[in-house]
Amino acid sequence: MQRCSTADRGCDTSVRTVCVQHDLVSRRRQASVKVMAGPDLLKTLVYTVNHVLRQERYRAALAVVKGFRNGVVYGAKIRAPHALVMTFLFRGGSLKDKLRTILKATYTHSRNLACFVFTYKGLQAVQQRLQGKSLQAHSFLAACVGGWLVFGDNNSINSQINMYLLSRILFALSRLAVEKGFISQPKHDPFPLFATLVWGIVLWLFEYYPHTLQPSLQSSMNYLYHDSNVWHDITDFLIYNKPRTAPVK
Repeated sequence: MQRCSTADRGCDTSVRTVCVQHDLVSRRRQASVKVMAGPDLLKTLVYTVNHVLRQERYRAALAVVKGFRNGVVYGAKIRAPHALVMTFLFRGGSLKDKLRTILKATYTHSRNLACFVFTYKGLQAVQQRLQGKSLQAHSFLAACVGGWLVFGDNNSINSQINMYLLSRILFALSRLAVEKGFISQPKHDPFPLFATLVWGIVLWLFEYYPHTLQPSLQSSMNYLYHDSNVWHDITDFLIYNKPRTAPVK
């Protein structure tokens, strides 16, 4: 009986060993199949996405999505360097606070620009689909709605963007008025007169009504025109704008 029991246990051990080896081989094969399937799955996914992107019937909707993407990227490219310079040049506080300010400004600019592009292109596509053609009024109405929804909030970022656009549309409308014949073609270049009035008015406002100017413009002009009136020694005359320590009286 003992010999038979020992033989049975030996048989069980052999069977278990074979089963374990078979299981290991099976797992290795499955892993190999998964590794081989990975690149194939990725290729299939890329092919499917590219196939959808080439479909003309999805073009209007996809243009809205890409417009959102471009708004995010362009907003970050424009705002991040500007916020970096302005924050370290004019703001106090710890490095952590400065970085938080830069990230917040960059995020706000990117988000707003992306949302505006998404709204504008989406409304344009809807109007064109409803009327069967593209009209000049479509651009104006879509941009008006987007401007009200996205850039209508009165904050520093939106204020800078809106004023940036204002200066450029005044230039563009002046040129358009000349092209359409509403204003006669100037005999001489009007740019010198334009520069004269712009600088005369802005410095007059800065010196006597500074509260009417945008805060970042006030900071820049204070640095240029008022901080240059104050110094105590060579350090804050040439090296620094303001002394690092309180001046000795």
